[in-house]
Amino acid sequence: MTDRKQHAPIRLTSHYEADAKTLPIKWGAKEAMERGPVIATHTDPAHRNAIGAHGGSYSVYRALAIASGALPPEHRADLTNTSPVEEIGPHPQWSDPERIVSLDPWGHRVAQVFESYLQQGIDIRPTIAVTRAHINMPELHDAMEKGRLAPDGKILTREGDVAVTKAALEPVWHLPGIAKRFGCTEPVLRRTLFEQTGGMFPELITRGDLEVFLPPIGGLTIYFFGDVSRIHDPSVPLASRVHDECNGSDVFGSDICTCRPYLAHGIEECVRMAQAGGTGLIVYNRKEGRALGEVTKFLVYNARKRQEGGDSAATYFHRTECVAGVQDMRFQELMPDPLHWLGITRIDRFASMSDMKYNAIVKSGIEIVNRIPIPDEMIPKDARVEMEAKKAAGYYTPDGKVMSKDELSAVKGRDLDG
Repeated sequence: MTDRKQHAPIRLTSHYEADAKTLPIKWGAKEAMERGPVIATHTDPAHRNAIGAHGGSYSVYRALAIASGALPPEHRADLTNTSPVEEIGPHPQWSDPERIVSLDPWGHRVAQVFESYLQQGIDIRPTIAVTRAHINMPELHDAMEKGRLAPDGKILTREGDVAVTKAALEPVWHLPGIAKRFGCTEPVLRRTLFEQTGGMFPELITRGDLEVFLPPIGGLTIYFFGDVSRIHDPSVPLASRVHDECNGSDVFGSDICTCRPYLAHGIEECVRMAQAGGTGLIVYNRKEGRALGEVTKFLVYNARKRQEGGDSAATYFHRTECVAGVQDMRFQELMPDPLHWLGITRIDRFASMSDMKYNAIVKSGIEIVNRIPIPDEMIPKDARVEMEAKKAAGYYTPDGKVMSKDELSAVKGRDLDG
């Protein structure tokens, strides 16, 4: 065996120490320095002011790299030239501690707004990155061939390339805000997170002074179409789709559901809106299998197909509940946060029939003018069962109906003018 560099002695951080050098976090503060940086690195445990680790689910791979000797544990990120390619914010929603609870609105500007702390040797990492790219999907070529889209040479080329700006966001949870959003107490939330992760994060129980948690889950990606600087302007029309991950359909083209067709439809809406002088936005959440995961998802597939009488809309969610215990664990309460990060107050064309998504967005104070259903010809034959099941269960509003303001206000008695 080869010798490996000895790690520094382990220092337990599960209990508060009076001499700790932790910088406080004032969630919802108007200015970055007043709010304070989120520090979940292990370079100096005394600096840590958050539970968990950067990288979400990838933090475990970092641990493996360090354990194998491939990565020095003291490595610090060189953030030279990594700043966002587009300026996003600050927006008024950033200083509302109840409007954003699941991400750090300053996470993309760490190298700029916390430069003085970085110069002092405090290891602060970005939790958001913003860059430019191009996307190209066969469905866009099909849309051009059928005349639904026309290349303009800027947003959409004849080769099918679409110019986009994209942002990757890691989850950063403000525990008091998360608890309020889900209607439970913070102690109950902390204890349940601790117990259901097998005691992975003891600070959830022992460090009540730490209110920020970086959970070991996947984050989300945002794709911008058109002028990013105008995406928050309610006078500029905005088309959007909020999409939950479906690896089988989105990547491998499974036709048992409408996920990839609806994603392609949403992108088409965004391209068309950007070409007309508006903006477009795709929010892609890592919530595979309605946040149940692919193993559960595939078990349910087997159960549905093997039941007497075959797969049917009537038993679609019943079999899911038999395996997973619930029909859906996406719980869209956190979903509007990235929209508030972008300062959005109005969506003109929302490419979704999901009532769960629609209700979560409007209850958070964002107006939706029109809901755009997927065209019938884009629905695969084998996905009809899913569509009918979701309509029957009340998941979908099939005609794209938008509720009146009185109807919206009646949802959980929430004042939507706030």
